[in-house]
Amino acid sequence: MSNPTVTVPIREALRYAQGRAERLARTQQLEIGEDLFVRIAPGGRKFLLFCLDGEPDRSAAEAVAAALALRNPMYGWHQGATLRSLTVIEEGAADVPEAPAGPDENS
Repeated sequence: MSNPTVTVPIREALRYAQGRAERLARTQQLEIGEDLFVRIAPGGRKFLLFCLDGEPDRSAAEAVAAALALRNPMYGWHQGATLRSLTVIEEGAADVPEAPAGPDENS
């Protein structure tokens, strides 16, 4: 017998991940839709939104930024080796240093 399914509102899941990113100083990743992922950076004030096939819509990034209560978010694009991600940074968050990599993060 499998475990019962629990439905969690996406806003609650995003805020939980944001709190973990801030508390643990580690990136948190969630799948928030079919082929739509968010990576919340340490500190919880910036994130990447990406798809494995195609590109995310800015409206989705705006909705995530609103759910995370980011103040004056700035939107941009990041071209990685295989993916193009929408980047969202709260005004002033770029100046906040991220925690250094721990020993288990390099393995």
